[in-house]
Amino acid sequence: MNGGAALTARELYRFYHAGDDETFALRGVSLDIGAGEMVAIMGPSGSGKSTLLSCLAGLDEPDGGSVTVAGKRMTRRPEATRAALRARWIGVLLQSGNLIEHLTVAQNIAFARSLSAGSSSTGSPSQILASVGLAERGSAQPSTLSGGEAARAGIGVAIANDPPILLADEPTAEVDAENERIVLELLRARVAGGGAVLVVTHSSRVADAADRVIVIDDGRIVDG
Repeated sequence: MNGGAALTARELYRFYHAGDDETFALRGVSLDIGAGEMVAIMGPSGSGKSTLLSCLAGLDEPDGGSVTVAGKRMTRRPEATRAALRARWIGVLLQSGNLIEHLTVAQNIAFARSLSAGSSSTGSPSQILASVGLAERGSAQPSTLSGGEAARAGIGVAIANDPPILLADEPTAEVDAENERIVLELLRARVAGGGAVLVVTHSSRVADAADRVIVIDDGRIVDG
């Protein structure tokens, strides 16, 4: 995918019920993320940022609106179809739970690669580990990783199939300044290679590294 929108969302709505109360997490959010572009999503806690990322990744279904990935509709498709689209086109880095605890780091990457028959990745797990600075940690269990190592291992899993789109939720929240710099370099490398990167963040350094910043408040885009 060279140029154009890699991922498109149109008029996304998401609401939750708790008893008689109804909370709107998203209120008509529309956006486009282009190939070769890094976009930061910012806003206060509870503004809908993580809900938006989950809907874009097909991990959650919006109550209204649509998401299109590489020209293919993600929303209102069977879960198996959404999972196949995600495995082929989208790498997802969540705030936690990116690594399967009983597998080594290398095994996590190998497992992620096995999920997509259409993978375009030519790198081996060891090459992916080297690309995220973990060449010597392939046999490590996730529980033994530092915060920075875990963040980079999560990126390794997310890019295992060389997806055209990478969605990351607070990828630098638990790391020090040096590891934040390393993570940002990895994200920018994806963009330099023509990938589309969307990052939910509170970090001004991440925002400064982005090509564009979108601000969400109370489920609506208020800037960007």
